[in-house]
Amino acid sequence: MIRDDVKIGKGTKIFHPDLVNLYGCEIGENCKIGAFVEIRKDVKIGNNVKIQAFAFIPEGVTIEDGVMIGPHVCFINDKYPRAINPDGTLKEDKDWKRGKILVKKGAG
Repeated sequence: MIRDDVKIGKGTKIFHPDLVNLYGCEIGENCKIGAFVEIRKDVKIGNNVKIQAFAFIPEGVTIEDGVMIGPHVCFINDKYPRAINPDGTLKEDKDWKRGKILVKKGAG
């Protein structure tokens, strides 16, 4: 599923677009996105980035130009991820403290 609010740059190839989930993200030019990739809202991906199959990129991630994200890479945007609050209740969206993650140009 590729939502209408996704911005995709010129020359970017999404292999098997029916097998990806893209929500509110920005993908630069000349990127390659593999099958079974999920990219969440507010993610920014630079130009010439390759994201291989089964990668998960949550809110708060910025990937600069020329980066390679290998297969099965899973980012996390919370320093102390927990399913429940201290009182034992299940965490809801308002309970999360999302951090920012920056993958610098050329990393791979």
